Amino acid sequence: MGRMPSGPGSPAPRPVDARRSSLVMSPPVAPDAPSSAEQAPQPSPAVPARQRSRPTGALQVVSARRLDGAVSLEVSETLAAEVPVAMQYNARPHAVMMATPTNLDDFAVGFALTERIIASVAELTLADTLWTEHGVVLEMLIPQQRFLLLSARERNLTGRTGCGLCGTATLEAAIRPVRQVDPSGPRADMQALRDGMQRLAALQPLNEATGAVHAAALLTTDGGFTVREDVGRHNAIDKAVGAVMRAGRVPHTLLVTSRASYEVVHKAAEVGCRMVAAISAPTALALRLAQQAGVTLVGWTRPPRLTFYCGELS
Repeated sequence: MGRMPSGPGSPAPRPVDARRSSLVMSPPVAPDAPSSAEQAPQPSPAVPARQRSRPTGALQVVSARRLDGAVSLEVSETLAAEVPVAMQYNARPHAVMMATPTNLDDFAVGFALTERIIASVAELTLADTLWTEHGVVLEMLIPQQRFLLLSARERNLTGRTGCGLCGTATLEAAIRPVRQVDPSGPRADMQALRDGMQRLAALQPLNEATGAVHAAALLTTDGGFTVREDVGRHNAIDKAVGAVMRAGRVPHTLLVTSRASYEVVHKAAEVGCRMVAAISAPTALALRLAQQAGVTLVGWTRPPRLTFYCGELS
């Protein structure tokens, strides 16, 4: 039997933020790296004796067998890593998300913002990133008032890849009220929308290597274009939100390489985006939510084709 590559290898890093011309992918915190908040009160250990493991890379190369008719070939496949990421606030576990282990600092901030755990970037400190044999724990500190509100929500998001509803205590809590966006705020026009989807397609190195990763892009008022990738579409959005908000930018349009689900629209509205454009169709609940929030919802965004479900272009 012969050997042959199964597809594109891991490509060289490409620019993700067009304004900075660099792929802003924060590497996992190494086991011996100092904490970014050494002077802050430290959460209690997430595992006995704070046992640490080596960080997991975003890509893993494995051997596989491909059958092509009567021909059997030994091939090398590049797979996307998927690990449990535990969100812990003030030493209390809150959620476990299955995610790609990159840009975890962005993920920590974006998740907390889009889930209304904090109201601003300044309210969160990532005290430690703890790698264990079971996954990674993001140990965060938030103001006591925010912590008390979080505890009252009775919500545990232990769930599937990027799932934002698994573990919700009640049906009533599953569909949270949506934030109204500013109707006078900016949003992408037709040309920016088409150009944005083309740029997004070219700025996905993880997906190019694996074919198993979603991407989200945020267009900002200063002309920025920030992309993040993850095995979970909701995680990709959270990472993009975290990157943009940590940089002090203001997002106005969200592009996603997935369907537009309820959570996609909800997260976009939470940070003030007036437009959501998805490469596939929206769900009926996503449309209803977009109408309530005042968000322009576009589906099947595959230039030159696209479908407007609610709202209009600038």
